[in-house]
Amino acid sequence: MTKEQILEGLVICIDKPLNWTSFQVVNKVRYDLRKTFNIKKLKVGHAGTLDPLATGLLILCTGKKTKEISSIQGQIKTYTGTITLGATTPSYDLETEIDQRFDTSAISNDTINNAVSRFIGDIYQKPPIFSAIKKDGKRLYEHARAGEEVDISSRLVSVSQFDITNIDMPNIQFEIVCSKGTYIRSLAFDFGRALNNGGHLSSLRRTKIGNFDIRNAWQLDALLKSITNEPM
Repeated sequence: MTKEQILEGLVICIDKPLNWTSFQVVNKVRYDLRKTFNIKKLKVGHAGTLDPLATGLLILCTGKKTKEISSIQGQIKTYTGTITLGATTPSYDLETEIDQRFDTSAISNDTINNAVSRFIGDIYQKPPIFSAIKKDGKRLYEHARAGEEVDISSRLVSVSQFDITNIDMPNIQFEIVCSKGTYIRSLAFDFGRALNNGGHLSSLRRTKIGNFDIRNAWQLDALLKSITNEPM
C-alpha cells in the first residue's frame, strides 16, 4: 500500500481477535498508518461493531472510503456461534457472571429444532442492557453499571437463515444470517426463554458482511506487521 492509496481510500478486512474492542482495532491501525506513512490526519472507521468477546470479520475503511461505511453496515451479516442453555447473564453473554440457573433435563433435540422457526423472518427483540445504544443521553451499559432501571424498546430485525449445526447440551452451535442491528446476544437470551429455560451467548464469530468474507481477511498481527514494515 502507498500513502496515496491510503488517503484515496482502502477497505481492509480484519479477523478481529478475542478481547479487542472494535474501537481499539481502529485506533491501532490508524496510529500505525499515520506513523509509517507520515500522515498528519487520517480518517479510519469500521463498518459495524463487534463485541470484545466476539471474533471475526471487522471491516475498516480509510480516507475517502469512509464515505462507504454506511452502505457496508447495511448489508446482511453471517455469524456462527454457541448458545449455552441452562443459565442467563445480565449481558446475555460471558461479559457478566451467571445470575440465574435452570434445569435443562427436559430439553430435547426436537424441542430445540422446533423453536428455531420462531426466530426466522421479521422478529422483534430488545437490545441487551449492556450495549452501546444511547438512552436519555447515556449508553445503556452506563445505566446498567450504575444499577439504573431502563425501559428498552423492542426493535424490528430480520433473520433470513438460522441453522442449528450441532447440539451438545447445554451448548447449541448455530449459523445465522441476519440484518443490520440484530443482536445475537438478545437472540440467545430469547431462544432460552422460548424453551422455558435460560440461555446466553458463549461464543460468536462474524464470517460475512455482504460479499466480504472472513476467508479473505487479514489477521490483525499480520496486518500491523505489514504496515510497519512498509517504506516511508
